[in-house]
Amino acid sequence: MKKGVNDESLELPMYGLSEAALYLRVPISTLDYWVFGRGKTPGLITAASRHPRTLSFMNLLECHVLAAMRGIYNLKLPKIRQALVQLNSMHGYKHPLVEMPLFTDRRDILVREMDKILNYSRPKKFGQYEMPQIMETFLERIETENKEYKFYPFVRERLKTEPKLILISPSVGFGKPVIAGTGISTTVIASRFNARDSIPDLAKEYGLSRREIEEAIRWEIRTVAA
Repeated sequence: MKKGVNDESLELPMYGLSEAALYLRVPISTLDYWVFGRGKTPGLITAASRHPRTLSFMNLLECHVLAAMRGIYNLKLPKIRQALVQLNSMHGYKHPLVEMPLFTDRRDILVREMDKILNYSRPKKFGQYEMPQIMETFLERIETENKEYKFYPFVRERLKTEPKLILISPSVGFGKPVIAGTGISTTVIASRFNARDSIPDLAKEYGLSRREIEEAIRWEIRTVAA
């Protein structure tokens, strides 16, 4: 039996590939390969549903971590696949990319267990100490509180300094992007701005800061442009 999250809402198919690709800044073809594989090569994660081809919220988080491994740390897919096989066989987590504290030395996937750093990309190196670099810039965008997962996607740059003003969570706004700390949809804000409502007026009406309104508009402009 797989360990980990047991909230059914986290596993519901919620995001089409094109929608998830916009949120994650990942090409649809890449996302499709990560999730569903190609030919005889299976995907890297357990998809929420194959028909239609949709992702769960947990799948969205897993692909967010994969984006860091591939785009930022340039980890090779065979090593990621090897690590996931080992993590699944030894720990039984359904979503190890999200549920375990991962590190990397830009060559392998490492996990801290007790006082050791274990290498899961190369089984023969289990127990060997490494000089790891935690993928904190990406992992800090995922928060858990009372077993509730919250995802703060990057809006402008994939940097540690990016504010957490946009939230995606299955428990808020039906899993669609909202302004963090509210249930206010970014789509609604952008639609009203496009209809000529000013940023100061929107901020006053919703009791938000100009920065929050601007970030919601920026997020929607970015997803439309993508």
